[in-house]
Amino acid sequence: MNIKSVVVEKKGAPIEVKDVVLDSPKDNEVLIKTVATGICHTDIAGRDMGMSPYPVALGHEGSGIVEQVGDNITTIKPGDHVVVSFSYCGHCSHCLSGHPAQCEHLNELCFGGKNYDGTHRLHFKDGRDLSTFFGQSSLSNYIVADEHNVVKVDPNIELKYLAPLGCGFLTGSGTIINGVKPEFGSSIIIAGAGGVGLAAVMAANLYNPEHLIVLDSNDSKLKIAKELGATDVINTSNTNDLVSTIREIVPKGPEYAVDTTGYAPLIKDQLASLTTAGKLYIIGIAGPLNLSGMDIMGDSKQVIGLIEGDAIPQLFINKLVSYYKKGKFPLDKLMSFYQFSDVKQAFADFESGKIIKPVILFD
Repeated sequence: MNIKSVVVEKKGAPIEVKDVVLDSPKDNEVLIKTVATGICHTDIAGRDMGMSPYPVALGHEGSGIVEQVGDNITTIKPGDHVVVSFSYCGHCSHCLSGHPAQCEHLNELCFGGKNYDGTHRLHFKDGRDLSTFFGQSSLSNYIVADEHNVVKVDPNIELKYLAPLGCGFLTGSGTIINGVKPEFGSSIIIAGAGGVGLAAVMAANLYNPEHLIVLDSNDSKLKIAKELGATDVINTSNTNDLVSTIREIVPKGPEYAVDTTGYAPLIKDQLASLTTAGKLYIIGIAGPLNLSGMDIMGDSKQVIGLIEGDAIPQLFINKLVSYYKKGKFPLDKLMSFYQFSDVKQAFADFESGKIIKPVILFD
């Protein structure tokens, strides 16, 4: 079928909305009419860093309504409201033990640009193949995705509010709930008050930590962090000694830090500020960190990489939906909505820091 999709032709090229061809769903796949799609920093990385082979159709936080299912699909039917999340095989030891975000094939399935069977489902009008992103490419008005990508959700909640649960909000909240698991009375640093970081703030607030410290250089985002439950906020551009500033709040140092920024100097300062045996979780895209062995081993600290909140999407997303319905996970406070025709403006506003979580709406 003919669809419209946000495409990047090559490294350094801008995003463009293109008319492309989407194959019909195979036996293990689902066709979804897209209602809304969140934009995440990983989409920017996909545009700029070649995470998937160019040319690539972006998008990985989609929500919509199922129109058709393959012959082998048993858990989803036409008419279901769904969120589309990351791709995993479902067969390796990590998937079978309840950790699909650690899937042995996750990188090839999410970033290899091809289907499970090695074929492409997206094509240009001239016949050239087009890479998928996260096995879905949901910045399109229609999506075909494998059953593993698709999560059935409550039809009574507007889908435009649920799209970012597929990645960004799942990553931030899942890191706290599935990774950190903070003890009563512990203290937590969260670096970066974007969508991922603020989702972590909302999740951490469920544990009522003694200190929940949020770091950012944007005062408006720090204000939102306070509204969502942060006990302390630090504008990192206003301090020359971040470690001392954190230790003024928690003299012995916090037990945990969650970095969503990937910024090496800030990561180093967070690690230094932690108490003995503290744990630093890195969940943002980071380059070289410039850490020594003694930075970690000297005080028995740990640096842990975690992706997709170590979550099982089919279980975890619906738990977040339940908390949203109860008013305990107010994710809608972070969203700004744009029509599909304004997708370029949404990217620009997001990259400028003007907004936290852009969500694209489809007709």
